[in-house]
Amino acid sequence: MSKSRFQIYLGLAFALIFAAFWAWQSPGSVRGALTPAEVDRYLSAVEKLAFPPEEKPEVMKRLRAWALADDGKPFYMLNLMRYHEQVRRFAGAIDFAGTPQEANRRYEEAAIPLLADSGSYPVFASETREKNLFEHQPALDDWERVLVMRYTSRRAFLDLLTHPDYAKVVAYKFMALQVLLLPMPGDLVVPDLRWPVGSALLAIFLSVGWWRAARRNRPAGTPG
Repeated sequence: MSKSRFQIYLGLAFALIFAAFWAWQSPGSVRGALTPAEVDRYLSAVEKLAFPPEEKPEVMKRLRAWALADDGKPFYMLNLMRYHEQVRRFAGAIDFAGTPQEANRRYEEAAIPLLADSGSYPVFASETREKNLFEHQPALDDWERVLVMRYTSRRAFLDLLTHPDYAKVVAYKFMALQVLLLPMPGDLVVPDLRWPVGSALLAIFLSVGWWRAARRNRPAGTPG
């Protein structure tokens, strides 16, 4: 096989891989937005999850409005969390003797891997170490954990909520902490610049090495 044909095949293979990755990360461009019938089907399953009973009506109302407004695009979910002083008990809660921190850890370790099929993943996660610097009000202060998730679509989020294995662990989250979930479109998302800069420098280094090796191996008298 000639070198030029190999480069063409390699380029086509990379293009197909990138197209598959793009579709995996942006399934809404293929499957489209949620239909009202799909929303009804999802929410009928979500209704069975172990939410604290007094909070469920408002959760379902807001979840339905948000799902019906689906645009098929990826989004980010901000999780602001504040641990309960002790594990919270409610109808449907799991019999668990650990701390709220342990309950939430058990939830996250089980729930996050369920996102792999949809291409969703956590972007940022951290326990807080300091006090809030502004707006010192009890309702706004003392958040103890922050998590930002990237979901490939609203359908992907609902797929998580209705996954059979998710139903087994969701109670741990509400037993562990108070949580605010705020969906955001991600108008400006800047990655950790160390990685793209390092990758670019590595690509340049390898390209220069390839070019220098090609020049050394060129037969004597060849132009260039």
